[in-house]
Amino acid sequence: MLPKPLQQAIKNLPADSQLVIQAVVAFYEHHYESKLQKLEARIKELEDQISKNSRNSSKPPSSDEYDKPAPKSQRKNTGRKAGGQKGHEGTNLKLVESPDEEELYQVEVCACCQKNLCGQKADSIERRQVYDLPPLELIITEHQAEVKRCSCGHVNRGDFPTGVNHYVQYGPNIKSLLVYMQDYQLLPYERTKEFVQDIFGHQLSTGTLYNIRQYAFGQLATFEERLKALLAVAVVAGFDETGIRIMAQRLWLHSCSTSQHAYYEPHAKRGQVAMDAIGILPNFEGIAIHDFWKSYYCYGREHGLCNAHLLRELTFVKERHKQAWADKLAGLLLKMKAAKERAIAKGKQSLSPATLSRYRSLYEDLVQKGLKANPYKPPPKKKRGRKKKTKPRNLIERFRDYADDILRFFYDFKVPFDNNFSERDIRMMKVKQKISGCFRSFDGARFFARIRSFIVTARKQDVNVFKALKNLFMDNAIVYQLTSTQAC
Repeated sequence: MLPKPLQQAIKNLPADSQLVIQAVVAFYEHHYESKLQKLEARIKELEDQISKNSRNSSKPPSSDEYDKPAPKSQRKNTGRKAGGQKGHEGTNLKLVESPDEEELYQVEVCACCQKNLCGQKADSIERRQVYDLPPLELIITEHQAEVKRCSCGHVNRGDFPTGVNHYVQYGPNIKSLLVYMQDYQLLPYERTKEFVQDIFGHQLSTGTLYNIRQYAFGQLATFEERLKALLAVAVVAGFDETGIRIMAQRLWLHSCSTSQHAYYEPHAKRGQVAMDAIGILPNFEGIAIHDFWKSYYCYGREHGLCNAHLLRELTFVKERHKQAWADKLAGLLLKMKAAKERAIAKGKQSLSPATLSRYRSLYEDLVQKGLKANPYKPPPKKKRGRKKKTKPRNLIERFRDYADDILRFFYDFKVPFDNNFSERDIRMMKVKQKISGCFRSFDGARFFARIRSFIVTARKQDVNVFKALKNLFMDNAIVYQLTSTQAC
């Protein structure tokens, strides 16, 4: 809008000049108004980005930096004090009947009258036991095999034990410990070498650590093949992926998890190319649980979406856009989860049709409120590609279009509420990178992924990890029995 003195001056000009000036003014007003609208939209978009944190989006907690949000658990307050509850059976050290070693401390002289008591029998024995480690040191065992020449001229040699193949070598216990420290406790090469030096007083080379892990990787080839085949026929499986640094480049680590198994594999791509190459999803016919990464919808018969992700996105809409439907929809999802848990506790296999219908009706009502609160306004000009929509509009459309996948946990008790069991499996991969940095080679990442698959699978099946790793270096077939149970 022009100032009044300038408007008055224009009125005093000839009619033709007035029309020209008015046209120019109208053009620039429209131009700058359009530009201002774009800038306002961009500012809002940037404000939305900086408003996201680990509590209201899929961003990891490590990205919160100094402005870390206060934790807000979705669990209800039980009213109980923290710590062990009354009647809880604690775990503490207990006296054992047959200790490994015994030390007797005799009473030889009376502390009062100095009488000699060496020959007197003890009235009683007070017992105290100390749990501790034995002295830690490497034990070198020499294996000797006789060589005898028979009168017929044949030279006979004694048989060395299985696995004793070289003049000097490391045994299965130390090899298992090294793999355990690197691939389970996530120590890098240098800290593993320091550990062995400090504890055992022995120096290791980086090449030795690499060769031991390479051998374990080769031993697990059959295990990996059977694990992938088993996961492909699982009834329910969770899928996830996360970025990893390999040779200073950002690549991707893919995972597939069930309650009994876990599988990891690095790949240069995140989407369908990687999933086809890995080979689990192309043959998968069960229910795939994931976080709505669209590539997963190219596979499987049915899908279940991670509601933990959706709850965080609803929190963002509630906090940033002040829309009440988001908070109500989040509360409804949690109520549905609680109703399912109560039914399971009572031994039920499903909820009644009336209960399902009632909750579904509440769900659809809230979705309609969300759609009304975020009407879609098509852009004035046609552009190529998808038409841009607001974050709340995109989210509520997902609740509308993928309602069956979001609520599958409510209708099918085999389906979990979220994909947290997969995210827990893959979370330690980020910890590995924080401790060790990036992988120096793609082979190193493959070693870690396959060995970690074996370790996590062993843990899920309550198998002692150290003993399972020891079997790798003893040519023991027990290592492959971890894939013998049906995935669920």
